[in-house]
Formats: sequence, C-alpha cells, structure tokens
Amino acid sequence: MISRSRTFRVAAALSVIAVAAAGCSGGGRQKESTTTSGGGNAAGSSGYTIAFITHETPGDTFWDKVKNGAQQAAKDTGVTLKYSNDPEAPKQAVLIQNAVDSKVSGIATTLVTPDALAGAVKSAITAGIPVVGFNSGIDQYKQLGALMYFGSDETLAGTTAGKRLADQGVKHPLCVIQQTGSVALEARCAGVKSSVPGTENIQVNGADDAAVTTTLQAKLSQDKSIDAIVTLGAPQALDAIKAKDGAGSQAKLVTFDLNQEAAQDIKDGKILFSIDQQPYVQGYMAVTSLYLYLKNGNDIGGGKAVLTGPSFVDSTNIDKILPFTKNNTR
Repeated sequence: MISRSRTFRVAAALSVIAVAAAGCSGGGRQKESTTTSGGGNAAGSSGYTIAFITHETPGDTFWDKVKNGAQQAAKDTGVTLKYSNDPEAPKQAVLIQNAVDSKVSGIATTLVTPDALAGAVKSAITAGIPVVGFNSGIDQYKQLGALMYFGSDETLAGTTAGKRLADQGVKHPLCVIQQTGSVALEARCAGVKSSVPGTENIQVNGADDAAVTTTLQAKLSQDKSIDAIVTLGAPQALDAIKAKDGAGSQAKLVTFDLNQEAAQDIKDGKILFSIDQQPYVQGYMAVTSLYLYLKNGNDIGGGKAVLTGPSFVDSTNIDKILPFTKNNTR
C-alpha cells in the first residue's frame, strides 16, 4: 500500500527548485550523447561533471522536457552535463559503466530495468561515484544503492487515474504499454486495474507510431466493449486518436504525460485528462541534487523519494499549462 505521506512531496520538490534557483541565480531523433555547457554560470565552473543517462526512445518528445530541465540545472550550477541515452537495457548499462570509467563526479540515471542496470550502478558506487535515480525505479532505487530519487509514484498515479475513469462509469479500459519490461509502465497499468478490474493491457512498439495506430485500431475494431483507452505516453495518445477514428470507436481517451499536441487535444476535448509526472522537474532536481550533495553533503528527501507527480491536467487547468507545453518545459 502506498504511504499517504508521499502525496505532498510534489510541493516539497517545487519548493526545493525555488530555493536552488534563488541560490544559484516523445520527434525523429537518433540516440544522443551530448555535453552541455553552462549558461547562467560558466561550464565546469563548479568543478563537477555529471553523467545524465536515460532510456529515451528516439522520437519520444517526453524526454525533451527531462533533458531541458537537466540542462537548465547544469547552467544554474555551473555543472558540465554529459547526456546519453539508449532504450535497450544492456546498452544503457554500458552507458553507466562508461560514465564510471570516465570518472565523472556523479551519475543521474533512470532505473527502468533495475535488474539489468544493477551491476553498472554497483560499479559506480564501488568507485565512490554518487548515483541518483529519477523517472523510473521508485521501488528499487534504494536496493540498487542510489542516494536519492525524483519521480512520480506510478502505482498511485495509475490507481488515481483508474478511480477517475471508474467515476465516469468505465468498465473495460485498454492500457497501452509501449516499452517491454518497463517497471514504471507496468505499475501504471496495475494501478489502473486496481481501480477498474476490467482493465486489459496491450503491448505496442512505441518507437513506431504507425504500428501503434494499426495495432490499436485492430483491437478497437475487434472488441467494441472497450470503453476507454489509457496511453502511457503522449505520442501514443496521438496514435490512439487516429486509431479511434479509424475504428469508429467512442472510447474515452486519457494519457500519461504531455506534449504540445496532447495538451491542445485536452483543450479541444479529444483527451479527457493527462496524468503528468512533471518531467522537467525530474531532470532539474536530479542534477541539482547531485550538485548539492557534492558541494554540501545535502540529501534531498531525507532518504525518501521526492514525488513530482501525479499532477492532473484537464479542462480546469489546461489554459494555464498549455503555454508551458509550447516552451517544452511541461
């Protein structure tokens, strides 16, 4: 059962951002490995180099927001940021090991496939390099040895989304998993199912939008009892709209996460709501927390995960949030 005390930590995370800022002043991409220079402060002026490693699938706009937050934190703190990504678990483990071998000051990494990444994370800890988890692995980060964690409680997010659907009379939602083996995505669907027992999962290839649309359209055409679709990423929500139109489905549509197009679809009534985990905050806090740990020994969260979500976006607040999606920060 999720501790109720976790739910107020979104405010705590945002408060930390404000303090840090005051003190310091899912399309079409290939795998990336980039180094960010400082802006507000000179690159490397802090003396720290942080490796920032994700399981980004090329083309998923979600990661633009995570990366933007990390880059802003690097500029604010004078950190040299080395960004790299790979959606395949063994290759992400190699990226972590490469960061260890290059003797970075700290590592911020997603822990979407904790078993596959455990060896590389242990290697970092053995080398005396602090590791912070973010985005995925909230239930595993401590056992892997990560010092801190920033992200959404995905089980809580799924459960809450399911309750909102149940309140609207939904009986048979289709939960769309776009990446095999992701503990975060599986937790989301499990949460939805805990609130709506008739929930059915479907696996799609999130790297291929056309295939997602085709798969969902076939499913909706075959099973007319599906009365809601829950996508776990904004790009898949856009695919689901096309699938609904192709199948003539009247199923309600909700999604996890946001991009500019999905936000506009909430405004236009095509998507009921988004369960937002605030990825910009995750990237910003992962880098800032390592900087503060290295500089001042700070432990943000006191050994507990700092929650950045779930934060719901719907017709009641979309007008306020829509402009930030255009800036690619929300």
